[in-house]
Amino acid sequence: EDADITDLEAFRVAMNKENEKSAQFANVKITMLAFLIKASVMALKKFPEFNSSLDVQNGEMSLVMKQYFNIAFAADTPNGLVVPVVKNADQKSVTQIVVESGELARKARDGKLGPADMSGACFTISSLGGIGGTYFSPIVNAPEVAILGVNKSVMKPVWNGREFAPRLILPMSLTADHRVIDGALATRFNVYLAQLLADMRRVLL
Repeated sequence: EDADITDLEAFRVAMNKENEKSAQFANVKITMLAFLIKASVMALKKFPEFNSSLDVQNGEMSLVMKQYFNIAFAADTPNGLVVPVVKNADQKSVTQIVVESGELARKARDGKLGPADMSGACFTISSLGGIGGTYFSPIVNAPEVAILGVNKSVMKPVWNGREFAPRLILPMSLTADHRVIDGALATRFNVYLAQLLADMRRVLL
């Protein structure tokens, strides 16, 4: 799915300019990842099947529905890919998520992540925005049942009914475990996520 993040990116840039003039938030740089995490929480609430895990005990498989929202994000480090987790993301503001994810990313780069920093995730976001690409097939991080992959946003001409207008488009690739989620539900999830990113006011509803 393609998400139109033109307005969201303009808001992000404007907020960062405001933060530069603020003594309290001068060092806080709002990231698109923070918005992705917040939007993912809302999508998980709307589609609870995605907020689950497949657990195997004594050879028996069971589906565990989760009531908490821990969002992992893949971080590329000199020592390889690691996946730190923002715990209870539903209870945190975008600014709090920015600060926490930034701290986790720094720990990842320094090789200081502990097991607790990388456990308990409900859903994972893998971003290749810093590298490029168009779409890719992220691999589900078991025992989770879905993972979201995002690439570098690009400016594209989009028809608005009167003319082609330049819009900033974020490519999103969703991989889901078909033992839990079928293709139709996965598409609905991704479409809803794109709607949230196109207008984050929907998060308030």
